[in-house]
Amino acid sequence: MNRGKESGKFRRAGIGCAVLSAALLVGCAGAPVQEMSDARQAIKAAAEAGIDSESQAELDQAMELLSHAEIKLQERDYRSARRAAVEAQRLAVVALSASRD
Repeated sequence: MNRGKESGKFRRAGIGCAVLSAALLVGCAGAPVQEMSDARQAIKAAAEAGIDSESQAELDQAMELLSHAEIKLQERDYRSARRAAVEAQRLAVVALSASRD
């Protein structure tokens, strides 16, 4: 009879380990690697395009947001890092578009 109780304990422990492992994998998979790369590329393109003084404010803000995203990435605050990176990319694209008009 004890054998059944022990088997149940091991099963619950195994399930607990599986759930914990899955949670850790999801946390690791959530890093906004692509968003960070996209933001860096957009900022680089805008900087190399020789934007005008009006667009410089957007580019400066984009660079600040990218720095903020990098800090949040190191802190493993992936949601905040992703939001900042996406906004940085958007601002860099706005600056680049304005310089081409």
